[in-house]
Amino acid sequence: MFSVVVDNQWLIRPCVDGGTEYVCFRAASSNDQPERVEMLVGFHLPPQMPLLKSRQWMGQQEALVCCKQLQNSHGYRYGSPLF
Repeated sequence: MFSVVVDNQWLIRPCVDGGTEYVCFRAASSNDQPERVEMLVGFHLPPQMPLLKSRQWMGQQEALVCCKQLQNSHGYRYGSPLF
């Protein structure tokens, strides 16, 4: 999944206040670490600026497991980029 991703992979979950919680997985941009994936977790309520809650790096396999867990246990779904 992440080894062929060129753009970002977004998971989103709507909130009752009209905002959206998001998790964005993106592949490393440098060629020296192609197996690394950055995971950004945040919240967005337009027209405000997005709030970044956390950022971490992980391996492709760990990112795939995390992505599936977010979908299966936390209600996130694939979505379009929020910003």
